[in-house]
Amino acid sequence: MTGRTIAVGGKTVLQLEADGPALSSERDASDVLSEAFSADADWIAIPVSRLADGFLDLKTRQAGLFIQKIVNYQRSVAFIGDISGAAAASGSLSDFVNESNRGSQVWFLPSLEALESRLNGRCMMS
Repeated sequence: MTGRTIAVGGKTVLQLEADGPALSSERDASDVLSEAFSADADWIAIPVSRLADGFLDLKTRQAGLFIQKIVNYQRSVAFIGDISGAAAASGSLSDFVNESNRGSQVWFLPSLEALESRLNGRCMMS
């Protein structure tokens, strides 16, 4: 797992590389958390290209277990990229994304710039 850290809005963000192993399991979340702790990161930015097939299908529980692990260890996560097709195909995913984006720990955003805007206090929603 490799990423780089950036400072945004007083937060340290671990930005994972777009290329790398697919993420899906609680074990994957633990690996990401380990890197986040090493980087002293408050936020983890994960490109949607890194999500395993089925991650956005809520019936698989991959997203829920992965996100729960991140949040349980008091880190926040932003999934970066276009998931509009998956959200349009699933009302439950669309609802989950909308509810998550209202909160402060899990966001689904179209770009790193949108994450930077939100962390800097300017609301730029997907």
